Amino acid sequence: MAKSALLKSSIAKKYWMALTGLFLCLFLAGHLAGNLQLIFGDALQFNQYALFMTTNPAVKLLSYVTYISILFHAVDGIMLTIQNKKARPVAYAMSSPQNSSSLASRNMAVLGTLILVFIITHMANFWAKMHFSEMPLQTITVEQMGQKADYIIGTQPGQFYPADKMMLEQQGMEIKNGKEIYSKMANIKVGEGYKDLHKITIEFFKNPSFGLIATILYVLAMAVLAFHLLHGFQSAFQSLGVNNGFTPAIKTFGKLFAIIVPLLFAIIPVYIHFVK
Repeated sequence: MAKSALLKSSIAKKYWMALTGLFLCLFLAGHLAGNLQLIFGDALQFNQYALFMTTNPAVKLLSYVTYISILFHAVDGIMLTIQNKKARPVAYAMSSPQNSSSLASRNMAVLGTLILVFIITHMANFWAKMHFSEMPLQTITVEQMGQKADYIIGTQPGQFYPADKMMLEQQGMEIKNGKEIYSKMANIKVGEGYKDLHKITIEFFKNPSFGLIATILYVLAMAVLAFHLLHGFQSAFQSLGVNNGFTPAIKTFGKLFAIIVPLLFAIIPVYIHFVK
């Protein structure tokens, strides 16, 4: 990748940084809309969203584009930083960067590295569990004749299966692949349950041992993201040559985006830990 013609010049690198950065801004907005269901929706709505995001072919394709964009954005940023340092190996005798640039612009590499660390840990705690780990299936408690029983909520309307393994086996069914309901006799799939990502998320931020620490770290990560976006959003359009009459509007929208999006992300774990 480092020797690719697409990345040889600093101009090409800046174009790729801008394009991947703006694409990731779109991803942030969409991801935020889904995550806000943790506040404004119920468990089933959030789990339906999680299932859609992990099974819909178009969304899965966009997910791969997102992963590539994150890696490309990070690598390109590192390469640009190294290239800029090589271009100016000796600092100016009289240098006052605080007078000509913002704090965020002078520390984009550091901010980006911190965000990359957050993304990796965030994916390990939620994305990896959703894709590769055994997870509880969402259940509903039903009371009949004075007795309560838990049932797995099927992904098709009106589908319910006993959550108790013994009851499930008595009805000739079993769970395979973590979420699929199979007929034992015919060995065919008869249904599927929702992986309860909602429960995993709530328990993570309300955990008595580390929930508060996780919430604080998440909020700090969103503060870092806000600083990164304060410079990055406007800089992306500048790198693409979109300026002149559009500059004031881009600056205003960029500042609002850089503040509102991370703030709403930060509110979610705070709400979960202290209110939900």
